[in-house]
Amino acid sequence: MTGYYAFLPNPLPPQINYDRNLSFLLSEAARLLGDLSGTGRILPNPYLLISPYIRREAVSSSAIEGTLTSLSDLFFFEAAEPEKPRVPDVREVKNYVRAMEYGIGLLDELPICIRLIREIHKVLMEGVRGEDMTPGELRRKQNWIGPPGCTLNEATFIPPPVKEMNDALSGWEAYLNSNPKEPPLIQCALMHYQFEAIHPFLDGNGRIGRLLITFFFCERGFLSQPLLYLSAFFEKYREEYYSRLFAVSQKGDLRGWIDFFLRGVANQAQEAISDARKILELHAEYQEILIGTKKIPECAHMLIDEIFLNPYISISKLSKKWNRSYNSVKSGVTRLVRIGILRETLKRKRNRIFYAPKLLDLLTANETN
Repeated sequence: MTGYYAFLPNPLPPQINYDRNLSFLLSEAARLLGDLSGTGRILPNPYLLISPYIRREAVSSSAIEGTLTSLSDLFFFEAAEPEKPRVPDVREVKNYVRAMEYGIGLLDELPICIRLIREIHKVLMEGVRGEDMTPGELRRKQNWIGPPGCTLNEATFIPPPVKEMNDALSGWEAYLNSNPKEPPLIQCALMHYQFEAIHPFLDGNGRIGRLLITFFFCERGFLSQPLLYLSAFFEKYREEYYSRLFAVSQKGDLRGWIDFFLRGVANQAQEAISDARKILELHAEYQEILIGTKKIPECAHMLIDEIFLNPYISISKLSKKWNRSYNSVKSGVTRLVRIGILRETLKRKRNRIFYAPKLLDLLTANETN
């Protein structure tokens, strides 16, 4: 094999010029992040937002890597499981949800560290394309980034060789756990770039790097609930996202990446606050409808909360989940169908699936697929 040039990122932290424009971006992003965290603190049931937000992130982050599944496909699969998915890629997106939920739980025991990323990588890659790429293990050979089928010598970007990769990853971990002096939003931007430049796994690096953004804000206490997800912004501006990351390595343009990252935080925090208001208003509207309806079955109010976790529901699965009779759950579903909250997806005798069309439209309104 002929020789090749690999990139070795400089150790963190770099020198950063905090000029007027950067100070403004930092202030605006921090303000909106604080507003979002405050929204999370006053929610009576934050999981009404957390569940759909995590799934939106999973769909957007996976789409950046070419995995094409809609939010509706993911919700339907989770309701109908273990049926065969109607879209093959949906299992990969479901793994992202599992990795996110598992990682947030791990933060009670671990800081952001090499052990944590290996644990979530194992979940992310389990049973899907790339599972032969040593899930949960740091790479032991050279990898590279480039067009499909390109060789090492044709690559767009070649991350550090294995020895240097291990050293750089140890430095990345040490920086994050050394009480850095940079503002937290800057730390997070540096963390994401450095991880992507190191590229420590054979597959799944982009998705792990984006998961780490949410983990960072939760672990450091800047979000009371995991409600901020940047992948929708990165997907919308995918070309700029990649070019900003590459420009740091190729031209030393760290500032361009930081500015882009901060714009993403501000944009997504503002969007999350707006969406939270709409979702909670619809939840209150549904509850008001029930209050004004005579002889509502006992489980109808439970169904309202359930559809905000997933707007698709299966009577048989809810019967098992709640330890209630099938007919008891069916009576609640039937009533919600009559008053227009639920609608049946397909007419079939077994494993009937229903969905909340108004809620589903609200949750999928910003999809770019």
